[in-house]
Amino acid sequence: MSDSKNNIKLNYEYRDAGNYHVSGYEIFSNPDCLSLIEIESKIKAALIDSEFFDPSDWKVRRLKHDDWIPELDHTWNKFESIEYSNEAPTISTSVNDFLKSISNIPKY
Repeated sequence: MSDSKNNIKLNYEYRDAGNYHVSGYEIFSNPDCLSLIEIESKIKAALIDSEFFDPSDWKVRRLKHDDWIPELDHTWNKFESIEYSNEAPTISTSVNDFLKSISNIPKY
């Protein structure tokens, strides 16, 4: 249904205790044609310490390494950027619904 030029790509990463990282993304439809500025502003308002989020709270795929060490590694991922995308959505939630859901999550 979405105009592929108007989809939104959320880029984020995971850094483990050894400072190794894994990059990933989710792509949302944007049927309400929200601007990147508006989306980024709402994302930044929901971040922990201005850069982190818990992917289970945000209902996006959690990035991590296969050699997970619970005593050293953490569950938070780091917001990197957003951009328009030609790619099909990877998640069924629209970006507007996503933004509404993350705005209600208590910060740690």
